[in-house]
Amino acid sequence: MDEELRSLTERLRREAGASPAYDRLVATESHDDLAAVLTEPGQPLWARELAAFRLGLAGDRRAFESLVLLLNHRDPPRCASAAYALARLGDPRTARAAAALATNELRVAYALHPVRLLVVLRAPEAVPALITTLARRLRPHDPYRRVALACVEGLGALGDRRARPVLNEALAHPALAEAAAGALKRLPGR
Repeated sequence: MDEELRSLTERLRREAGASPAYDRLVATESHDDLAAVLTEPGQPLWARELAAFRLGLAGDRRAFESLVLLLNHRDPPRCASAAYALARLGDPRTARAAAALATNELRVAYALHPVRLLVVLRAPEAVPALITTLARRLRPHDPYRRVALACVEGLGALGDRRARPVLNEALAHPALAEAAAGALKRLPGR
C-alpha cells in the first residue's frame, strides 16, 4: 500500500469510528461507487476525502473538484493528502487551481500546500504564482513565514531566472536569507 494512502486511511479510520461505510470505501474497486460518494448528499467529510483521494490516485478526474476543495481546507493533513492526490491525478486544471489558491490573499494561511503542489507540477503557472506569493510575504511583520519559505525553496527548485529579483529581496529577511541564497545559486546564469 502506498505510504500516503496508508497514513490517510489510518487518520480517516479514527474519524469514521465504527462506520461500516469506511471498510466499504477502503475495499471497493469501483470508481463509480467512489464517485457517487462525492455527489451524494449527507456524506461525511472523511468519506468524501477517502473517495476523492482514491479516485485521484487512480487518475479519475471526477475527483478534481473535491480535491481542490480539500487542498484549501483549514486542516493541514487534509491539504497534504489532497496535494498528493492532485499531483498524481493528471488533470490539466490542477496547476491553474493551485496557482489561484496560492495567490489568494484571503486564504494565505492555507497556501502552503498549493505552493508545494505547484513546485511538484512544474507547470507554467508555478513560477509566476510563487513570485507573486513570495513578494507579498516580504512585507514587514508578515505572519506567514512558512509560506514564504516554501516559495523561496520552490523557486530554487524550479530554477527559473525570473525569480532572481524576488529572491534577492528575500535575502534581506533573516528567516529567509539562507534559503534565498541557496535558491539563487540554483538559478541559471546572470
